[in-house]
Amino acid sequence: MNREDELSHSDIEAALATRRELGARYDAELVDGFAERVERAVERRAAEQVAIQQRRTSAVAGAGARQLALGIVSLVAFIPISIALGVNGQFLALLVTLAGIVAVNVAHAWQSRNP
Repeated sequence: MNREDELSHSDIEAALATRRELGARYDAELVDGFAERVERAVERRAAEQVAIQQRRTSAVAGAGARQLALGIVSLVAFIPISIALGVNGQFLALLVTLAGIVAVNVAHAWQSRNP
């Protein structure tokens, strides 16, 4: 963004001072020039908002595939762990392991949700 695209209170004051100096015959040119700067500023801000929204949308769209992959990996990891702990009678350890895997999946799903 260059200086020409920025709008500030001093820019408005300068346009009004110029109008007072030049008189009413240059009103149309002053208004057109100021309106162009306002339009550029609005377009720039709108483009920034669209870019932010697109980044959010793409991040959320990719989260579904990551969540599926995490769920599959969690199941694949839990099966041998549950067999080993179940055979050895370690049911408390089995519940703690299951709670940890569920917590990881819930945390990922919570983090990936649409803001």
